Amino acid sequence: MDLAAGLKGRHVLVTGASSGLGDHFARLCAAGGAAVTVAARRRDRLDALVAALREAGALRARAVSLDVADPDSVAAAFADLDAPLDVVVNNAGIAESGAAIDLPRDSFDRVIDTNLRGVWAVSTEAARAWRDAGRGGVIVNVASILGLRVAGGVGPYTVSKAAVVQLTQALALEWARYGIRVNALAPGYIGTDINRDFFETEPGRAMLKRIPMRRLGRPEDLDGAFLLLAGDASGWMTGATIPVDGGHLVSSL
Repeated sequence: MDLAAGLKGRHVLVTGASSGLGDHFARLCAAGGAAVTVAARRRDRLDALVAALREAGALRARAVSLDVADPDSVAAAFADLDAPLDVVVNNAGIAESGAAIDLPRDSFDRVIDTNLRGVWAVSTEAARAWRDAGRGGVIVNVASILGLRVAGGVGPYTVSKAAVVQLTQALALEWARYGIRVNALAPGYIGTDINRDFFETEPGRAMLKRIPMRRLGRPEDLDGAFLLLAGDASGWMTGATIPVDGGHLVSSL
């Protein structure tokens, strides 16, 4: 089965698309024949991505400015869409590190505002549009294995991602009647420009040894699960969270 074929001709919105996994998912959707709208705060990076997508032959690609933590920004971004959406990818996310006992309250609030309230705001905006139009849609939330297990020093992040897993189930239950499917992808440790240097350090190498497959994930390792959740092949799936982590979650304690 060609999972990418499930996106052909669809209109996909990817949040947090200015770098990392959002950039990767946008390129993956475009390569599968989808029209792609990329959204983030850093408009210069979005414009560069759109130019790259168009050069690669994307069906349609455009950018909208979006701060998922700002409800007015979310509403404005949806008002700026040039066509109805079929798929929403809630990828925008941030992390704050530090011991919980010393972490400032505003650090906790920033993570929750982006990683949880942002998913809520974008999802409900999309769902209202689909409900009012009498058509279904697909939401893919990017959670994390840290929403299923914990690690020290990133308390707000683990809390936010656990909440995204639960939110995925809650919205799936409520919105199935409208033909809206809501699922989540829970990546393990994926190598990006942000964390690659860390995994060259001694603590980073020690962490990799705890992954049964003994390597850092690559963005393309997520492609199969992502395309499954975003396309028609998962037409009877909703409320599911799929970990893709090299076996990290099943590693021994």
